[in-house]
Amino acid sequence: MTNWLNLDDKVAVVTGAASGIGSYIAREFSRNGANVVVADMKVETRFAEDGIYHCHCDITKREDVDMLIRQTLETFGKLDILVNNAGINLPRLLVDYRGERPEYELNEKDFDLMMAVNVKGTFLCAQAAAREMIKRKQGVIINISSECGQEGSVGQSCYAATKAAIMGFTRSWGKELGNFGIRVVGIAPGIVEKTNLRSDAYNEALAYTRNTTVEGLNTNYVKSIPLGREGKLDEIAYLAAFLASDRASYITGTTINISGGKSRG
Repeated sequence: MTNWLNLDDKVAVVTGAASGIGSYIAREFSRNGANVVVADMKVETRFAEDGIYHCHCDITKREDVDMLIRQTLETFGKLDILVNNAGINLPRLLVDYRGERPEYELNEKDFDLMMAVNVKGTFLCAQAAAREMIKRKQGVIINISSECGQEGSVGQSCYAATKAAIMGFTRSWGKELGNFGIRVVGIAPGIVEKTNLRSDAYNEALAYTRNTTVEGLNTNYVKSIPLGREGKLDEIAYLAAFLASDRASYITGTTINISGGKSRG
């Protein structure tokens, strides 16, 4: 054993890993000795300079997902870990009661997109990975959910619903796959440091759904988060690496909240 987590030579696929939380998880796995496949629509299929394999993939398409798993096996010979991280959040009101910005009222197009990426994509990737993991009777599937899925959030009902669905997947798949030595665990981050998710366009939409300005969005975390700060992306990655390791060998079918106590305080 060369390190405490002992991820040496494990093979991990991380979806949506070109940026944000996914990129931090991918790098943390790599630092701990794992071979990592970054699956994302924003990358070209190739080995990157950091030695991490990149695979262009649209997780809403079964043929892309099947190709992702096939290329992972062809490149590394096995699959030990899947992190379902890819997701999309479009702040939308159920009803634009002010009638000023109809584009920020939830419509079928936005609903279908969030469901396709967050729910269908998670299902397709988990199914394809599990087929291979069952053959070897071992593996770990990590689903990135959200505190929002546990608590709900103004202007983010559809996003919250998708993340709640992922927690349902985690509980059920943990029960289904346990007999095959496969663990399924979830991570529910709260407010974390800025990622591509919190873009200017995202903040503008969120501010409208909460009847405030971008400047008026709450950034005083002392009152809402017991630890008094937003989470660090590294902290999410550390948890993912632990859950992927044999140090977490008795953890399955549950989602771990990592929000500085916000959801419980």
